[in-house]
Amino acid sequence: MREYTYKWNPEEYNEDSKVLKITKSSYNLFCWCPMKYKFNYIDGLKQDTSPAMIKGSEVHNAREDFFNSFDILKAENMSHTELIDYCIGLHPVDDNSEIYRTLSTFEADRFTTAKIDNKVDDFLPIINEVLLDAELEIDRFQNSKYPLMQSYTVHLQGIIDRMYYDNGVYIPIELKTGLWKEWKLTGIRREMSFYKMLFDLATDESLEKLGLDPNVEITHWGWYYPESNHLHIEKIKTASINATKKGIARLIHSYEFGDWEEKYFWKTCPNCSYYNICDKAQAESFI
Repeated sequence: MREYTYKWNPEEYNEDSKVLKITKSSYNLFCWCPMKYKFNYIDGLKQDTSPAMIKGSEVHNAREDFFNSFDILKAENMSHTELIDYCIGLHPVDDNSEIYRTLSTFEADRFTTAKIDNKVDDFLPIINEVLLDAELEIDRFQNSKYPLMQSYTVHLQGIIDRMYYDNGVYIPIELKTGLWKEWKLTGIRREMSFYKMLFDLATDESLEKLGLDPNVEITHWGWYYPESNHLHIEKIKTASINATKKGIARLIHSYEFGDWEEKYFWKTCPNCSYYNICDKAQAESFI
């Protein structure tokens, strides 16, 4: 694969040059606010660490450790109550105890169902917090509203929370801290589209190194919000994947033309790390 960077210059692009690096996080930030993306990834102005970010990191780390430590042979002879206690014991002692209890009950229920269905071997995820890299070709007319000066190769990179094997297919599941709201649907499908593209575009060799079979398809994706006890699994949405590719073209267009839109949200922008240097935020604050 070619070298990649956030500090990318499309004017220098050729078959031997570095390509634009796009992660799930960087792309999400661009979709949220292009100017915030520029401040962070191009100008190198790091965001403040918020309590929500700390919480998210702690819970994700605990979730990863949970599956690395879970002993199927030990759990098989436990009652449901014992399973819950066992799962709780695999989590750390910190300020997220309520989330860990919900997760523990969820996993105890899932393990009990797996025993009944004789699918205990599929209880653990096939991958657990795994990094994938791939390259994506973006046609210059991928997004008709934002045509590009030429076609480009970009580098995709992302960490998939977990992927499960079920009835002959793979299902990636994203863990989210915070409460589930219907307005988050577009954003979460965008993230799952990113994972789907990563898997489909990754080399067979890289997938096999992770214990994945390149011949097994991802036909569904899903997400779990433990604070709302909300689990949703659905068939992949081709429209969401196409929208993500168009969004990536829009990101490239911003690099080409220096077009970094400033989006203002009165509820969230005052808490932004870049509030004091954002022209739109300062203008809106006086209205």
